[in-house]
Amino acid sequence: MHNITFDFLGQHRHGSAFHEYLRLRKAFFVDALRWDIPHNDDVEMDQYDNPCAYYSLVLRRGEVIGGARIMPTSAVWGRHTYMLRDAQQGRIDQIPAEVLQGDIASDEVWECTRLVTSDRVRTQSERADCLALIVEGLIEIANRFGGIEMVTLTRPSLMRALRQLGFAVSQDGGSYFSEADGRRYAVLRMPAMRTSHLIAAE
Repeated sequence: MHNITFDFLGQHRHGSAFHEYLRLRKAFFVDALRWDIPHNDDVEMDQYDNPCAYYSLVLRRGEVIGGARIMPTSAVWGRHTYMLRDAQQGRIDQIPAEVLQGDIASDEVWECTRLVTSDRVRTQSERADCLALIVEGLIEIANRFGGIEMVTLTRPSLMRALRQLGFAVSQDGGSYFSEADGRRYAVLRMPAMRTSHLIAAE
């Protein structure tokens, strides 16, 4: 496995990798979770896939097996900022406005979204390695532009996996239950750094 990072406008430098990542997103978020988000028969792509976005993907033998998107919370593209802030301002019906604590808009805080791994990554060890590479790529991107913290809306269970990999992640505020997919979600925050190679899960 190896990691690649690029911005939205630099996707052409990596062949079909960005397209493969969008296909993974469609397979998971649309086909599996049944989210009502923009897609066609091949890919999922939304309003946050714009020139403010960066990507961290993991490849194995030339195949994209995981990835995530990241952008600064200072991002503005047209009428959109970043996902959590737009939800806070009532622009995304599926996410409760109160999920984000306070108003965040800073070059130092970056939002991570659309984290996904392929169902071809089958073992727990492989999934851990893939997740670590994705997150390390996200950290590298954020650090490059002055980012010192990351925030994401995801399942609270991801916190345990990230802590086991050495990332000092914590939950910010409460969680909520999504009627759309039957899962619980919460905002997680962590320093944009790996604090150790292994942290015992609480």
